[in-house]
Amino acid sequence: MATNQNFFSGFQVNRSLLAGGAVLTGVGAVLGMAGAAMVCAALATAGRSWVRSMDMPPTKAVAQRALHEAKVASAAGWEAWRTEHASPN
Repeated sequence: MATNQNFFSGFQVNRSLLAGGAVLTGVGAVLGMAGAAMVCAALATAGRSWVRSMDMPPTKAVAQRALHEAKVASAAGWEAWRTEHASPN
């Protein structure tokens, strides 16, 4: 125990400076979270306005049609690749 006390005996922290830094760090974190919340709210509002202004807003039917088209295109591409790379066996 005495060895540890001797080792740290020259290490002295300015407590008021440490406390001030901790307070400023906490205030900065709170301000950062408030700013992030404001950014998220602005983006959500803009996104809602954009979707409402679309000629055909995204619906389940539109998503299903897009998925079907992607599957058809994927199947056609896969078939073309298989035809091109068919083994002679």
